[in-house]
Amino acid sequence: MNTIITILSVLVALEFFYIMYLETFATTSPTTGRVFNMTADDLQNEKIQTLFKNQGIYNGLIGVGIFYSLFFTHNYHNSLLAIMIYIILVALYGSFSSGNKSIFCKQGTLAVIVAILLLIS
Repeated sequence: MNTIITILSVLVALEFFYIMYLETFATTSPTTGRVFNMTADDLQNEKIQTLFKNQGIYNGLIGVGIFYSLFFTHNYHNSLLAIMIYIILVALYGSFSSGNKSIFCKQGTLAVIVAILLLIS
């Protein structure tokens, strides 16, 4: 069970590092526009770029927190569960506040699976 939790948690962390990459380093790329459903003109806006880069740092730190919990703590279950619950809540908020229900599926599904596995292990 711990191996499955570790593998799925690493996938969640990689997802958040990818989001960080899009928001912080590839702010004006067509992929970023497609992922966030934004036009090229929107992505050129300096205020949006600043907001994206700030949000990207938060997403990257979520990934760092997952790796830290997995590889640098002795009993990672509690800290990892807290991070997964945070991700689930943020995904729910993002889905409802944006009106895009697929955000929860894309951003929260793996976290839900990890949280369930942590609770039953």
